[in-house]
Amino acid sequence: MDLQRFKANLALRLFVWRYIPLIGFCAPIIETLNAKELAIRIPLGWRTRNHLGSMYFGALATGADLAGGLLVMEKGKQRKRKVHFAFKSVAGEFIRRPEADVRFYSAAGEQIDAMIEESIATGQRINRPIEVVATCPERDGDEPMARFELVLSLKAA
Repeated sequence: MDLQRFKANLALRLFVWRYIPLIGFCAPIIETLNAKELAIRIPLGWRTRNHLGSMYFGALATGADLAGGLLVMEKGKQRKRKVHFAFKSVAGEFIRRPEADVRFYSAAGEQIDAMIEESIATGQRINRPIEVVATCPERDGDEPMARFELVLSLKAA
């Protein structure tokens, strides 16, 4: 693991256990974090498994929330600006049962940059949908297990 990813995972653990312990309980791991995309993995284990042996719906929703939210937080940090955000709505399509560790992927980096720029220019709150895709790479490759559309509402201060 490279140093940047190590620091990002450490910061994530400290943040979630301090402010949102439910996310910490799911034990997310950042796999990719750059200007355009974010990928996190939530292990399938006793904390996240349902009675059918697949990942529990709540853990899937947590992963989607984190994949979108962490990208916004990183963008604000890069710009040295406070970005207030929330998700106004969530729509999920559950395609297959995820029976292994789940990878949540969002490529909304450029879209979030544009939202922040628009918010800075107008001083208004901006609402746009972003997509998060959940896969089980070790078992099913890049075949989607679930797709989430989260309406991101943000305002840059």
